Amino acid sequence: MSALPPAASTGGARILDRGYRRYEGGRRGVGGAVRTLTRHSVQRALGLRRSPWAKVLPVLTIVISYLPAVVFVGIVSFFSDSVFSEGDLSDAELALPSYGEYFFFIQSAVILFVAFVGPELLCPDRRTGMLGLYLASPLTRDTYLAAKAIATGVVLAFVTIGPPLVMLIAFIIQGQGPDGPAAVAATLARIVGAGLAITVLFTAVSLGISSLTDRKAFATAGLILVVLASSAVTGVLVGVLQAPEGLLVLDLFALPFALVVRIHGESDAFDGVTLGAAILGSLAWTILGAAVARLRYQRLQVTR
Repeated sequence: MSALPPAASTGGARILDRGYRRYEGGRRGVGGAVRTLTRHSVQRALGLRRSPWAKVLPVLTIVISYLPAVVFVGIVSFFSDSVFSEGDLSDAELALPSYGEYFFFIQSAVILFVAFVGPELLCPDRRTGMLGLYLASPLTRDTYLAAKAIATGVVLAFVTIGPPLVMLIAFIIQGQGPDGPAAVAATLARIVGAGLAITVLFTAVSLGISSLTDRKAFATAGLILVVLASSAVTGVLVGVLQAPEGLLVLDLFALPFALVVRIHGESDAFDGVTLGAAILGSLAWTILGAAVARLRYQRLQVTR
């Protein structure tokens, strides 16, 4: 780079000739761009490399999601096996919820996290004009949305898959099963499958609603409103008008947890919702959310 002589202007301003240099680094193409945007989006959602205030909500939500599991693990670790076997604690086995029941302890934290992550990853890019810069790279609208969806899913997995895995450890410590490598593998598969099902559902719905506005607050409020409205409507239909309980698949608040209960084969709750109905309901909400996001971004005018 070279500098020109000081310009003959008042104030002693200088004009610097920055020039251009040919990029000599590696070119990783679309895959590299998607990976880079995904990594950056995960960091943004978790508040990494940002101000301390940006870390408060994600860290607090993750802590709330893991806290019940940590408490249960502490309970079974504190009391010896003899205490449980001698029956000094009545109904000691009931101290730990089942894998499906655990989500009832953290459902509010999960909904809050979902309402935060999607708007945080989509809205600022449109509001600040960064979307145009991203699309000037090898990224297309579809690959941009794919990167954001992957990042959202990775972050949500912290609260949908992690806590039940901690619960698996708690059950093993307590000696309540699963027994044997095959049973542990089957339980692990159900935990991961149920967590992924919830993650995919909430990722699609969150991105779909967040694509409708460039203001994070509006997107967060809209997502919470949709969840509460779907719960209220189905509550009236099922609880007041005596409609079939299968209509709970329309309830974004109850559907994910009904799906988890069915995947784990637990029948204490949501008896009227079959596994097939829960899967179809989740697919319908997922397709709807993904379609809204894609349609919105295909029609969005972007200045590059």
